Amino acid sequence: MKLNLLFTLWCITCFASSSKTANAQLLSNKNASKETVALYKNLNELSKKHILFGHQDDLAYGVNWKYQDKRSDIKDIVNDYPAVYGWDLGRIEHNSLKNIDNVPFSKMRKYIQDGYKRGGVITLSWHFDNPLTSGSSWDTTKNTIAAILPGGKKHELYKSWLDNAATFMHSLKGGKDEAIPILFRPFHEVTGNWFWWGKSATTPKEFKEAWRFTIQYLREHKKLNQLIIVYNVNDFANEQEFLACYPGDEWVDVLSFDKYQFENESKKDFINTTRHQLEILTKLAKNKNKLAAFAETGFEAIPDSHWWTATLWPAIKDYPLSYVLVWRNAGYMPSMKKMHYYAPYKGQKSENDFKRFYQNEKIWFEKKLALKNIYQK
Repeated sequence: MKLNLLFTLWCITCFASSSKTANAQLLSNKNASKETVALYKNLNELSKKHILFGHQDDLAYGVNWKYQDKRSDIKDIVNDYPAVYGWDLGRIEHNSLKNIDNVPFSKMRKYIQDGYKRGGVITLSWHFDNPLTSGSSWDTTKNTIAAILPGGKKHELYKSWLDNAATFMHSLKGGKDEAIPILFRPFHEVTGNWFWWGKSATTPKEFKEAWRFTIQYLREHKKLNQLIIVYNVNDFANEQEFLACYPGDEWVDVLSFDKYQFENESKKDFINTTRHQLEILTKLAKNKNKLAAFAETGFEAIPDSHWWTATLWPAIKDYPLSYVLVWRNAGYMPSMKKMHYYAPYKGQKSENDFKRFYQNEKIWFEKKLALKNIYQK
């Protein structure tokens, strides 16, 4: 009897242990570097209590300045950098010296290395041109995705573009010559209809094939084992819309979406819609054992002086997000004839509210994150 009891307890222990292992936070790439594995697991742990704050192009420029060493509009206000740095690979496909926002890739490399050295997180998006027409990302000519698939007339060109991107990402090295982990967010806002990979220009089936080919090529042929793969949509109404182009769990590590507030949208509507989408997003992420992220947000020129604590915070406060990132601070855009920025700067009307937002114990910037050594197990 005693022997049977011991055997039963042993079986229960083994089952619990195996279940725990099965539910462990694992990257889709089984060959991921140790720093990348550590980052993924640490982001998962942190997301249970904290949300990292991010800013696009933070170190390169801000409102009324550009390429000033160690400067940041965020740091000018709170004496701290964002915890997450967003950058874009647009134009790397052409071996251009500068990206789509005119940031030299040589400077971007240095900014990425600096952020990583301080303990920050790096994410890369890619506004690549239309390979079928040579138009921009916003050229929604149909059948472009079909053209880059194996057998398509632009497949070899597309592979050369991936080669260029891989060369740049391989050049991102830390102090010990280790590969800097990257949250890679290709084909973003796929549920929108404004990019050549969006819903108006292709089919879910073709998109999934393109995604799988892209990730497989970068992993297996280019040996980029430092990538954490981020699937990203725009506004969505339900789980079915979010997953319409989802390529499969083995090709994704982070589930995310982008949503901005616009002038014709009330604070109440933005909060309610965002919370509805975060409810769906975080539930899916939990079920799939993935991270969740609010990959892009903001209110252009931040006309609401209390946007940070009275709009953004109520929208995100109840959800386990790895990070929330606001878009870039380009300043005055002659082509748009208006100011284009999403984070405050010295003297901006939401500056004081952002300082209050910074004091929120759940929202982390770089100083707190750096103490966690997130690239170590």
